[in-house]
Amino acid sequence: MPSQRSIFWQTSVRDPNLSSISQAGLVNNLNDGMAWGLFPFVFASAGMTLIQIGTLAAIYPTVWGVCQLFTGALSDRIGRKGLIVAGMWVQAAGIAIIAFRSSFAWYATGAILLGIGTAMVYPTLLAAIGDVVNPAWRASTVGVYRFWRDLGYAIGALMAGVVADLYGVVSAIWLVAAVTFLSGVIVAVRMRH
Repeated sequence: MPSQRSIFWQTSVRDPNLSSISQAGLVNNLNDGMAWGLFPFVFASAGMTLIQIGTLAAIYPTVWGVCQLFTGALSDRIGRKGLIVAGMWVQAAGIAIIAFRSSFAWYATGAILLGIGTAMVYPTLLAAIGDVVNPAWRASTVGVYRFWRDLGYAIGALMAGVVADLYGVVSAIWLVAAVTFLSGVIVAVRMRH
């Protein structure tokens, strides 16, 4: 069995599949941290009522939760890489719509796309680890992946906050949309399976 240090470096940098999965997990949660921190400000500044803001905030996790019941099974049939790449790009599109438009219907559309994209990615990333890692050290690898994935919440909140403070909330949202799209490109180019 490899050492913990070796597993960390394989999962984080060296192995093209595992490092692609890890960065996608980080970015997936990075955009989640941004969404919870900045979207309510965007919705409020567009004149949404508290009921509308609450509804918009509920759409994303509801769609994500329901859809992942189907996307996980779909990834078992069609494979992991394409679903991860497409999911990152669908998330980026949802985020961009929220940055670009300012009506309840457009915000809801963006939240739906963000939820669908997250559902495409979330269960698939974990399954992809299981596809490429020896069961003897799978839990250690998942631990490293979860380190990077969960760090994404903090990085997303900090990055979005700093950029929003310096350049405005909409600029921060556009940056996260671009980072999310780029993450999909990295998976498309680097991940083998």
